[in-house]
Amino acid sequence: MLKRAVVIAGAVLLATAGAATASVGRQDHKLIVGGTLASTTEAPWAIALTNTASARSTGRWCGAALVRADKIITAAHCMIKPASTYTAVQGRRDLTDTSTGRASGIKSIWIHPGYNTTDNRYDFAVLTLSRPMTGVPILPLETNPKADRKGAIPTVYGWGETQGTGPSDTLGKLAVPILGDTTCLANDEYTGNGYAAATNICAGYVDGGRDACQGDSGGPLVLNGRLLGTVSWGKGCAESGYPGVYAQVAVAGKILQAQVR
Repeated sequence: MLKRAVVIAGAVLLATAGAATASVGRQDHKLIVGGTLASTTEAPWAIALTNTASARSTGRWCGAALVRADKIITAAHCMIKPASTYTAVQGRRDLTDTSTGRASGIKSIWIHPGYNTTDNRYDFAVLTLSRPMTGVPILPLETNPKADRKGAIPTVYGWGETQGTGPSDTLGKLAVPILGDTTCLANDEYTGNGYAAATNICAGYVDGGRDACQGDSGGPLVLNGRLLGTVSWGKGCAESGYPGVYAQVAVAGKILQAQVR
């Protein structure tokens, strides 16, 4: 299975797979993979996490969500470099436009103690910002473990790869129906990679074509104005039969909630 993090200079951390599903030239510019443009006004809490080791000129690395003025939540698997190499960027839809938005360094990194690279569960990290982003709306955490009901339609946000369906490094969004745990549990590759009903959310499109992708890891999955989950992993991007796997916030325990108080 492939985590949806970043391309590191000199080595591909994740392999891109799947076919493009729309033309960049269309007026409804598609992104994420098969999503649409999002504005920083509608998602002010969406954070682009950059790193000096990124192979991209924008430094794009992962996504995150602002949950307190000085705290962001992202994926634990994104945290493979020293804290000093990361920057949190808010309010910048196009990462190439450095004249917009605000940025902060990272003071410290906390990794959920239940996370490991064997089963990829509890894929959460809480980063403390060096410079609090005061005045920016925050995204509350979902605390109801039953909020990930089958048929609910949360939205995922990110600046990641689009597989030709739109400009990368630009904030996009995609509605991803929750399929229910049985869909991912029926996939031997997913269970072999550690998918568990107790800690993960299975969401997206079984027929493929629309999905989060590389560079979206850690980005927010939002339902009813709350952080339901974060982008964690999947097989390729937008492949038929392989929906997205998200880390579920509500079941991450009081230890996660305590980190963002």
